[in-house]
Amino acid sequence: MPQYETGPYLLKAQDQSGSCLNCHQAADTTGSGYHISTANVTPYDSTRAVEGTPGGDFAWLKKSFPLSGRNMMTTIDGDRKGHNIIASDFGYTADRTLTAAPGGTYPAANLACSSCHDPHGTYRRFADGTQARTGLPIFNSGSYTSSANPIAGVSAVGVYRILGGVGYQPKSLAGSYAFVAPAPDAVAKSSYNGVSTTVDTAAGQKDLVAYGQGMSEFCANCHTAMLENAYTSGMKGLVHPAGNSAKLTAPIAANYNAYVTSGVMTGTIGYSALAPYELGTNDYTTLKAFVASPTAATTSNNVLCLSCHRAHASGFESMTRYSLTNEFMTVADATGAALYDSSTTENKINYGLSVQQQTDAYNGRPATVFGPYARNYCNKCHAKD
Repeated sequence: MPQYETGPYLLKAQDQSGSCLNCHQAADTTGSGYHISTANVTPYDSTRAVEGTPGGDFAWLKKSFPLSGRNMMTTIDGDRKGHNIIASDFGYTADRTLTAAPGGTYPAANLACSSCHDPHGTYRRFADGTQARTGLPIFNSGSYTSSANPIAGVSAVGVYRILGGVGYQPKSLAGSYAFVAPAPDAVAKSSYNGVSTTVDTAAGQKDLVAYGQGMSEFCANCHTAMLENAYTSGMKGLVHPAGNSAKLTAPIAANYNAYVTSGVMTGTIGYSALAPYELGTNDYTTLKAFVASPTAATTSNNVLCLSCHRAHASGFESMTRYSLTNEFMTVADATGAALYDSSTTENKINYGLSVQQQTDAYNGRPATVFGPYARNYCNKCHAKD
């Protein structure tokens, strides 16, 4: 029948993610609201991915750049920069290299927004912190500092970002890929998209999220082998510790709090949304207070997958939050002021990104917030400058 010809499952698009992007993509000049994809972005040029959400802008998947150096030429493909959702109406296609989730078996050919997010928002959080797919009515979002709290015996709120919970699997996906871990506990700023101007103050970080617990375990629903809650030197198949049990050691917490930029260890708190940690709690009063005024890192906090990666996509390879492609994130001008590298030489830091695009990749943060010749942001924890 004609009314069903738009797409399958009665969607107003050819696929699930296309249906989402009907509302969540926009031709913005700066990040705004609930948009997670910038329209009209094309490879090899000056078009920009400007959405500054905590998860990052999917449009980075469309930005490919040639890299020259030492008698070689190669292309850094955009699809190395994030989760390759399939939205044919909007130019998003399956990963051209990976056929399954790294560390797991989830098929890349079926990756959609609905692979992680429950489009009907059926998962709910109750006053005692438990989650379920049915039960008390959901009367408010549970994702933001402005969200109301669930009322014991009366009502529930939605889980963070309407993510899927235990038992979740899109109806369109054949096979056994049902989630075994629940949605994570976290809360974001009520206004969470836009230009961030600092790395260490709550007011200047639009993309600041208070992560409580369970994010890495949630990621492991698909990336099972990547979950590493402990560290043993020399262990086979070692990946960076991440998970509820991957607590910060005292020296790491001290480094994190003191680190300002390369060679400058004079900070006191210095919480950075570019290298977030989990607080180790599902107490939403604590999480909401943290968003307003972050406290210093302690050994009660832990590393999570999103300490280093963005959930959607980023301007950098392997969807990292910051550049790992060169020893330095920034350089300096003749006066010693920090700036992003705009050269075309073989040691160009960011794979062909312009200064404006590099600024966009850090969700609006200028080079000056990192300082001149700032080494990559792994040093926020590891202080190997």
